[in-house]
Amino acid sequence: MADTTNVTVLIAFYSRGGSTEGLAKAIAEGVTSEGGTPVLRRAREIVSREIMAKAPGWIENADRMNAAYEAPTEADAESADAILFGTPTRFGNVSSELKAWVDSLGGLWFQGKLNGKVGSAFCSTQSVHGGNESTNLTIFNFMAHLGLIIVPPGYGDPAMFRGAGTPYGASAVSGQDNHLPTPEEVEVARYQGRRVVQVTRALKAAGETATKA
Repeated sequence: MADTTNVTVLIAFYSRGGSTEGLAKAIAEGVTSEGGTPVLRRAREIVSREIMAKAPGWIENADRMNAAYEAPTEADAESADAILFGTPTRFGNVSSELKAWVDSLGGLWFQGKLNGKVGSAFCSTQSVHGGNESTNLTIFNFMAHLGLIIVPPGYGDPAMFRGAGTPYGASAVSGQDNHLPTPEEVEVARYQGRRVVQVTRALKAAGETATKA
């Protein structure tokens, strides 16, 4: 008999300065608090270190995070019950680093092995109107193609009414000084982690019931 109570949540993200990483860690806390098992993975750079050196702190932050998190793999996606995709905004869209990993999932997509898993989105921007909503919505596009059941935070928790995050997914605004997520932004991310586990567990239980019927 399948264990419907155990929920494994893959949190696959890309972060350059640490803001998206901060949201990923908060989501993991929410997953853990709800009894789920978070798996944190950081997508890797797709440009040379020579190019990275042109942006102050990029190499140092990448080396730190790559030492802390493994790169996401197809096996991670296949074994997870739910997948959260996190990215900094790039002109209102998903970063090329995260998208490169998503594009590598074509084999699983073709085999239908991601159908029915839960999917959710989160992101960070530098400015208040820098594309946090459009970026999360863009992630919805490829989640639909992968066959994921999209679970946004909506307004199901008081944290969503405190001026942080979006109903489409948690978000953070790093500002010019690239600060980490605020307590309000962290609270939204934790709620999203809890909600993903709750919905995933309910879907697993429903699937087990349908199998027995």
